[in-house]
Amino acid sequence: MVASALRRAVTIGLVAGAAALYVGLVGLVEAFQPRNIVTGYLGLGTVMLGIIAFVAGYRAGAPMRVGRGAVAPLGAGPILAASLLAGAIAGAMLGALVVVMDAVNLQVMLVSASAGLKDALMFTDDAISSALVLVGLSAAIAVVAAALHLLPERIRRPITWSLVTVLLISMLEPIVRVMLVQLDAQWSFLPFGELANFLYLRGGLTLTATIVLLVLVPIVIVGWANRDRLRQRRERREPRDDELIEDIADTTTRPRERRRLTTSQMIWWGLFGLFLVTAPFILGVRLSEVIGTVGLFVLLGLGLNIVVGYAGLLDLGYVAFFAVGSYVTAVLTSPASPAFAPELSFWAALPFVMVAAALIGLMVGFPVLRLRGDYLAIVTLGLGEIARILFLSDWLAPWVGGAQGILRIPPPEPIGRDPQQLYYPIVLFCILAAIAAWSLANSRVGRAWNAMREDEEVAEATGINTTKYKLLAFATGAAFGCIGGAFFAVKIGSVFPHSFDIEVSINALAIVILGGIGSIPGVILGAAVLVGLPELLREFAEYRLLIYGALLVAMMILRPEGLIPNRQRQAELRESEDDDDQYASDAGAETGEPVITTGAAG
Repeated sequence: MVASALRRAVTIGLVAGAAALYVGLVGLVEAFQPRNIVTGYLGLGTVMLGIIAFVAGYRAGAPMRVGRGAVAPLGAGPILAASLLAGAIAGAMLGALVVVMDAVNLQVMLVSASAGLKDALMFTDDAISSALVLVGLSAAIAVVAAALHLLPERIRRPITWSLVTVLLISMLEPIVRVMLVQLDAQWSFLPFGELANFLYLRGGLTLTATIVLLVLVPIVIVGWANRDRLRQRRERREPRDDELIEDIADTTTRPRERRRLTTSQMIWWGLFGLFLVTAPFILGVRLSEVIGTVGLFVLLGLGLNIVVGYAGLLDLGYVAFFAVGSYVTAVLTSPASPAFAPELSFWAALPFVMVAAALIGLMVGFPVLRLRGDYLAIVTLGLGEIARILFLSDWLAPWVGGAQGILRIPPPEPIGRDPQQLYYPIVLFCILAAIAAWSLANSRVGRAWNAMREDEEVAEATGINTTKYKLLAFATGAAFGCIGGAFFAVKIGSVFPHSFDIEVSINALAIVILGGIGSIPGVILGAAVLVGLPELLREFAEYRLLIYGALLVAMMILRPEGLIPNRQRQAELRESEDDDDQYASDAGAETGEPVITTGAAG
């Protein structure tokens, strides 16, 4: 067992070292290093390398898989030894890079192997000493990560969350600092300015604030956990037989009551609603602009979530609905429309936009009714590209302007194009779309979509008209997407065909996958992560697609259900995995292989 753990540690160390070399040699470390995490002590580039060592150590100390569906935990000694080995190997590979860069000018062959990367990896004036320091630091970080396996959950959880909180608060410096400055300008009698100066210095956390957060966050988490534990202990009581009989009778004779919000939940929802109303004045113009952009992709994600998450129809041409919403809005509202210019107001044009998008959704749905899976994805991808090329073509130029697009799209009245004012209708329509999606998911239509997603043939056998519900999914998803396109048109003030390439569809699908397929809160969080953070970190725009790919690969491996998974889908996924493991274990006797029950071969 120990030998297997060490062999696995060597493999993990080599993979982690290759990842660290790749991150450095493509320029990520040098580009991210100026962004401070702890000002004067720790940069984001160094943190990225530390995270690689941390993950390597944690994976090296994980329980070993000893058979199909069975795992065996390692002892303290093997855990620490395996993590030490994995971290040391990863650090040695980085150290070798430092030594080579000191002896040879690698920038001749690798453009990103620059002096900035060398400075970020050099801890002393001597390359060999710096390499040894890298080995030691990487091994130490890996050991600390693996030691989390030895701690109980009540200790491991606060430590993990304290580290994550420090990283998040430091990365959100553009939001938090601006918010505190805005609050200090409006309520100068409160110490918001002093709090901003206490937390941040030159774009990163101060050392004092870092220490306070590392101490305070575990105290809060432990206190909250103890509060919940005491409440559960008070509520825990074995029911008497007569109470059980009465409860059974009640459930059979009375309809089930809806779960009511507790007082604390009502307070939290009230505070959240108050924040939504006052956010533009607190966050300022730039952050209101960012939230508006996130809101557009929330609308896209909610619409695509209906098609992909509820109905199980993989649509890679969703950008077509986004484009239709933008162009129909431009044609109906802009005085510069090539063919005819009714010059309707935005609010008067919006119903026509939704009807047009729903019709386009039906037109897209009809040709693909008999297609499933990969074939459906390829066909919808082609339809999306067809829509972009049509808007770009000379054939439709007399109506939609061709490559010149449509200009002078008026803003919605009386709001205007001010990001702090445009924020309100975008957020309002996001809330309405979320409510509509939630209502559909919990209705007969949603249940039909779920049945169709799980097994279309069985759904047809039970009497579900799959043709009807497929077309309804495409039309509903198109209506949601067109609202996002309409707001995009009035937000920018012009539309061009090049704004509607396949990347929009990929972004919307990535939002749904990252947040959790079928999950409305997941779509909102996915849009905030994939759209909001890049908007706040525009200096790293060059590496946006690279980070996208790495994030999606990591999610598919570590958390395939998404950040905030749909409970039903998560239960189905876990049940499927448990069934597969149980089948593999039970089949051992029939195949002649040993049956693994409790970690030992039977």
